[in-house]
Amino acid sequence: MFATKAIERTLEGGIKKGIIWHTQGSGKTALAFYNVKYLTDYFQTKGVVPKFYFIVDRIDLMDQAKREFNSRSLMVHTVNSKDELVNDFKVKKAIHNLTGNREITVVNIQKFKDDTDVLRVNDYDINTQRVYFLDEVHRSYNPTGSFLANLFNSDRNAILIGLTGTPLIGKDRRSSDTFGDYIHKYYYNASIADGYTLKLIREGIETKYKIQLEQALKEVEILKGDADKRLIYAHEKFVEPMLDYIVQDFVASRKRFDDHTIGGMVVCDSANQAKKLFEIFISKYNPNQKTIESVQPYLMVAEPSAEYGNYQSKLTASLILHDIGNKSDRKQEVEDFKDGKIDLLFVYNMLLTGFDAKRLKKLYIGRVIKDHNLLQTLTRVNRPYKKFRYGFVVDFADIRKEFDATNKAYFDELQGELGDEIGTYSNLFKSKEEIEAEFADIKEKLFSYDLNNAEIFSQQISQIKDRKTVLEIKKALENAKNLYNLIRLYGHFDLLEKLDFKKLNHLYNETAHHLDKLNLIETMQNNVDTTNLLNVALENVLFMFQKVSEQEMVIADQLKDTLRKTREALAGNFDQKDPEFISLYDELKRLFDKKNLDEITQEDMKRNIASLQQIFDKVTELNRKNNLLKAKYANDAKYARLHKRIMEKGTVSKKESAIAESLMDIKNQADDKVLINSKLLDNEGYFEKLMIRMVIESFDKIKIVLEPESAKYINSCLVKEYINEYQGTPKW
Repeated sequence: MFATKAIERTLEGGIKKGIIWHTQGSGKTALAFYNVKYLTDYFQTKGVVPKFYFIVDRIDLMDQAKREFNSRSLMVHTVNSKDELVNDFKVKKAIHNLTGNREITVVNIQKFKDDTDVLRVNDYDINTQRVYFLDEVHRSYNPTGSFLANLFNSDRNAILIGLTGTPLIGKDRRSSDTFGDYIHKYYYNASIADGYTLKLIREGIETKYKIQLEQALKEVEILKGDADKRLIYAHEKFVEPMLDYIVQDFVASRKRFDDHTIGGMVVCDSANQAKKLFEIFISKYNPNQKTIESVQPYLMVAEPSAEYGNYQSKLTASLILHDIGNKSDRKQEVEDFKDGKIDLLFVYNMLLTGFDAKRLKKLYIGRVIKDHNLLQTLTRVNRPYKKFRYGFVVDFADIRKEFDATNKAYFDELQGELGDEIGTYSNLFKSKEEIEAEFADIKEKLFSYDLNNAEIFSQQISQIKDRKTVLEIKKALENAKNLYNLIRLYGHFDLLEKLDFKKLNHLYNETAHHLDKLNLIETMQNNVDTTNLLNVALENVLFMFQKVSEQEMVIADQLKDTLRKTREALAGNFDQKDPEFISLYDELKRLFDKKNLDEITQEDMKRNIASLQQIFDKVTELNRKNNLLKAKYANDAKYARLHKRIMEKGTVSKKESAIAESLMDIKNQADDKVLINSKLLDNEGYFEKLMIRMVIESFDKIKIVLEPESAKYINSCLVKEYINEYQGTPKW
């Protein structure tokens, strides 16, 4: 809103061009979207019709912008050739869609080329105002080139709003010299404070691996002599240990953050290194993965580490280079990465700018990247994602010198460019002072607890009944885990000696388990709806005993396993309003209400195992019967539930076969209508009227005359089932 108001003030001042400097990841496309709406209303008061254009410099960014605008319900018109652009300029209307909805035209700057006179030939319409949003004005908009000149000449009266996250501010060329003064500025610190972007953590590679890579480098240099460094860095003797480190670090990161959805990207030293990394990855880590182009097996690889072998699933990867596959193939691979179907990307020059994937949280830098391109690359991992507080950069190339130089150049230039505002521009990386302050705060919050002895710590937190207190402990431990790499990076080795960071994972897990137990107790005491019970991971309740013998541990494992089986059986039931299911739930509730599971004796455990086994057996039998009934309705759980409700009511018929015949007739008719037009379900009242006739007629066919109350009950249940399914809401 502040930027929008700044644009309005600029226009009111008679100025028609300027730059919006919003840091990378802060939502410049979203800004354009909101201004289409705002400026449409603004110009309407002046009797002017605006025509909006969003101009990009790459085809993939054109597709990305189109998706983002469409996701916000803004109509998008695309221009795919110069002739289409010329025709678009000649058309005296602001929109191309027939619905009258707001619209923006997305076009590649390269369409503004050659024959500039043709672009000028348009009967000027005083009531039309073109508004150009130019994306990433730090890149391809060279004032000495023809594209920008053609754009300016296309309509000298157009409003030009440049969007950038890292403007060019060097001595030779500044973005502001071309596009005018800054309309609005939004730096890293403000974006981070507002939650639009994350700070970054640079992780230097561990010493033992650094030594291993240096040794590999020496071996290759002996083999290759004075060969080009790029050839050396692409040699398998160097590439394989580098890849091993990346895979092990990536797997360890997923485990450490307890999030197996995050993705990683490896920025390689050369295209050849990227190809070799990918070749060895496929041969060593996932030989069965399908790839765009066939990959020759690399037979000299060592076995994967035990940590990778124990990981929950094989990792997948993609090689994104301009000469691998075609544009369509690469586009699909990138989309698959965004959707979580691919774990790692190996790149050289592609995807370093403009690529936006929120799940990308680990960036492996294999070469030094220069100037503002370095900032562009680093900010690929600064998008907010779930509960992550940082993006992580693993630095193989030691970018610190280049980053410091780039950052210093920015600060020096910003001093002249922005004057007093330099104080509001903050470093992209977390500062040493911030780390020290945060660590001191964590130590203070955990002061009361024994962090050196896991058993004592477990006893201490098990006595806490206040959920909020346990939540604070969990958060502090999580923050401490995140700071581990920062402490190593800045050489605070005295802190590492005072605290066993490997033990922190164990303490964190115990705290999380205790929190699960408190959540479960709260759920039981508040008698929350049964569906909430299934969201509590019962099998993760932590069993802690003052005296633990081998026999007790065996029994505890058996209890935990029985609890897990029971939970899975309960979760597998699709009719949780069934009186029989509710009865089983109540049995489970009574079992938990007796006493805390972590304070019970061997005898208690044995009794609980027997009780749980009985519940498990009953739920399994109930599920078996439910599935048999569901099969009668082509595995449609909606009608199986409705069948059971009708039988429980007992006012229609005692013959299940007759009820099934009627319901199948209704199902066939209703499914056909919904399939043809799912929008029927947006109007519940209309859908109810449509269905009541089907219900009555279908039962009439088998000579069952429904009482009005019965007809209304069946129809109400049926309509609710369809609408819940359509809206994705829980079962009634």
